[in-house]
Amino acid sequence: MFEHFFQCPYCWEEISMLLDTSVANQTYVEDCEVCCNPIELTVWFEEQELQGFQAVSLEQ
Repeated sequence: MFEHFFQCPYCWEEISMLLDTSVANQTYVEDCEVCCNPIELTVWFEEQELQGFQAVSLEQ
């Protein structure tokens, strides 16, 4: 598991999430731990190294 810090696209608070490095490409929805709004996360790893991370609101 890999801990990654980022800003919530709704409340702009810095939050952290544990990411599973064993899955190369991931897209899923997780609620912000501060404001509880849903965030769509897109994450990709190469050889278990984080290559990209995107967190967007579902209201776009």
